[in-house]
Amino acid sequence: MRSWFAIAALNGFLAVAAGAFAAHSLATMLGAQAAGLFEVGARYQMYHALAIGLAALVMRAEAQAEIAAWFFLAGIIFFSGSLYALAVSGLGAFAYITPFGGLSFLIGWAALAWAALRPRT
Repeated sequence: MRSWFAIAALNGFLAVAAGAFAAHSLATMLGAQAAGLFEVGARYQMYHALAIGLAALVMRAEAQAEIAAWFFLAGIIFFSGSLYALAVSGLGAFAYITPFGGLSFLIGWAALAWAALRPRT
């Protein structure tokens, strides 16, 4: 559980740094559209950093919540990571990765709901 809190905190830190980079540097370097993509990646990274922290709390009572944390982390890597790469590189191929991250986020939320609501054995 402590490891997941650390992962959540690290992702929160990185999300703030990415958002600041997008707001203060990226728009002048690459343009408003790239900065917007980067900002969306940072926003979703922050949301899911908090979700990983929530999953870590649920792990106290329900170990199944770790599955949700793994999917949230995968979503951050694929969704936010692909948007960061697309914004910086301009390579449209990165856009094909983004939906896998979104799907990972959805699975993570469903897994967290399952962990919270599943019948106890």
